[in-house]
Amino acid sequence: MEDWKNIRAWPREEMMKRVARFRTLKGSDGGLPDSKLPECRRKLYAVIGFQPPMSEGAAVTSPVGQDASAMPAISIAEGFNLGYCKAKPGKGPLMHNHDTNETFIPMTGRWRCEWNEGDALQYVDLDPYDVISFPTGVARRFMNVTYDEPNREHLLMFIIGGNRPQAEFTPAAMQRCEAYAQGRAPRKTSPAPAQPPRSRARGAKDGPARSAPRRTQAHRAGR
Repeated sequence: MEDWKNIRAWPREEMMKRVARFRTLKGSDGGLPDSKLPECRRKLYAVIGFQPPMSEGAAVTSPVGQDASAMPAISIAEGFNLGYCKAKPGKGPLMHNHDTNETFIPMTGRWRCEWNEGDALQYVDLDPYDVISFPTGVARRFMNVTYDEPNREHLLMFIIGGNRPQAEFTPAAMQRCEAYAQGRAPRKTSPAPAQPPRSRARGAKDGPARSAPRRTQAHRAGR
């Protein structure tokens, strides 16, 4: 197929359907298994794509949740999806996996991206315009760690492959959601440091990130 080589004139009216103004985006703070958890409070914005996937159970959902996926600013299906997350320090989703690639780009603030669970846990801190790209089959999560601005929300961009991507929360994450629903609070643990040492947060230059401090299972599953 080489239809793309046939240059065509595109009406302005049609192109404006592919324009999203940030100030008018409609976000959602619900629609995911962990949405009600205090440590997971955030608002998700579906900008491009995000058709709701076919559900396979409580742990499987759209990456932006059922609410946001129903109202993307630009409703197209061209092989990728783009959205934003806005959250205060200490907030972010629980560990989850995707069936396609997921790439994070902080727009403001500092964001910690973790992957793996248990003793294999790793993390790296990203500044604005840094990039991390997660392959399929790897549990991951992210969290705003701009602790020197405790009352300010910061913004993270995410790009996810596919036309109808799915997210699945890990068993430990679902256990945390169930415990919260039943009124059982997790053990108290110390938050991530406000300004982690650069060598530790990023890992060696051009090398893998160093592992985060070991934490309890309850903390890993429910921050």
